[in-house]
Amino acid sequence: MSATNGGLMRPSSKGCCGVSAPPPAPRCPEHSRSPPARDGVGKTGGRKPTGVGQRLGMRRALFERRKRLSDYALIFGVFGIAVMVVETELSWGVYGKASYVSLALKCLISLSTLILLGLIGVYHAREIQLFMVDNGAEDWRIAMTSRRVFSIALELVVCGVHPPPGHFTFHWTARIAFDNELKTKVADLDVLLSVPMFLRIYLLARVMLLHSKLFTDASSRSIGALNKINFDTRFVMKTLMTICPGTVLLVFSISLWIIAAWTLRACERYHDDKDVNSNFLSAMWLVSITFLSVGYGEMVPNTYCGRGICLITGIMGAGCTALVVAVVARKLELTKAEKHVHNFMMDTQLTKRIKNAAANVLRETWLIYKHTRLMKRLDPARVRRHQRKFLQAIHQLRSVKMEQRKLSDQANTLVDLAKVPLTCNKERKKKESTTKVCQFHWMTARIHMLNFIIVFLALYNIFRLLIAILNHELEL
Repeated sequence: MSATNGGLMRPSSKGCCGVSAPPPAPRCPEHSRSPPARDGVGKTGGRKPTGVGQRLGMRRALFERRKRLSDYALIFGVFGIAVMVVETELSWGVYGKASYVSLALKCLISLSTLILLGLIGVYHAREIQLFMVDNGAEDWRIAMTSRRVFSIALELVVCGVHPPPGHFTFHWTARIAFDNELKTKVADLDVLLSVPMFLRIYLLARVMLLHSKLFTDASSRSIGALNKINFDTRFVMKTLMTICPGTVLLVFSISLWIIAAWTLRACERYHDDKDVNSNFLSAMWLVSITFLSVGYGEMVPNTYCGRGICLITGIMGAGCTALVVAVVARKLELTKAEKHVHNFMMDTQLTKRIKNAAANVLRETWLIYKHTRLMKRLDPARVRRHQRKFLQAIHQLRSVKMEQRKLSDQANTLVDLAKVPLTCNKERKKKESTTKVCQFHWMTARIHMLNFIIVFLALYNIFRLLIAILNHELEL
């Protein structure tokens, strides 16, 4: 027991009889099972929550991190689009694609794209951690469904498309619109890689979802879960269209107008010798008449890229036009309070008209009776005039009553329909109470009937007794 090591006492390996105990067998690292870590580090790469409070705290922290990652991803995505537009515009008139300025700007685009891809990867990692915290899973591979893998891969491909550093060209063949000739031009490959960069705008919808009060409020999410409503981007867009439809449609239309005009100009630049579609203002005019489904025909895109952009613009324009019509119709519709006030005023006016029509009927009836029975000399023309007015007053009374009936039918709004279940419940309770009252009255009637039978039998017996006494007296 006296072996020391650096001043610390430790027990010796000898037993009680002086025989040394065998050393412990080494544990195989492959088959050894490590005890659960006390610091909570598991397969998720973070702290493993052990209680409900820790789960909620970790979930809140992951929500905040995911929100910040989404904000950073949107910033770098928009930054890459802005640098791409600047580089494309400058390379068309200020310098060439082979210059060092173009190379530096393209390197900046590539750097921002790499950072964006990294942010997207970390964002999906935080989503997987949220899934594990919500479902109590210990292995991250449980969350990697085929749909999630496909969405991650698609997002990385969409955000990874960008013009690489360098000068690359290809031969672009297109049929000129009015000349009907095939022309082949040497075009930069950056055009085909720059237009898809505008697909990064989908990150804006994600930021709007994560910053929405409906999504961040715990009470709203609880109510939505009870009503089986998913708080996704579509639900947030529906709420925005309900709250401020005009602003949403205006921002969407202007953004689509500018982006479609610039992409159309970029696609038509190499095959537009007459500078018709490659001018930005002319491209905006072509996009506007396509968006509004006017199509004058004096401007036509030459390439399939420009035609595809015009096709997408026309489809978006048809949808926006339908939404504008729906919004205007909803704005022109009366509210519930206005409908009640309008119905009350109309009902008051119809009541006055009914009273006037009824008074006219009574007046004409009296005048007909007066000129046919009370007058000494009968005037047929005046009688026919009052009979005609009498029939007109009856017709007017019927028409006003019909209008009042239609008004009462139109007054059955959703609020009135919502009262139908309550009315049905009241009628059912009233019916039940009526049934109970009827049962009580029936029992009371039966008791009275029994009392009447008993009294009748008693009177009958008394009457028989009296008859017997009278017979006995008569015999005596």
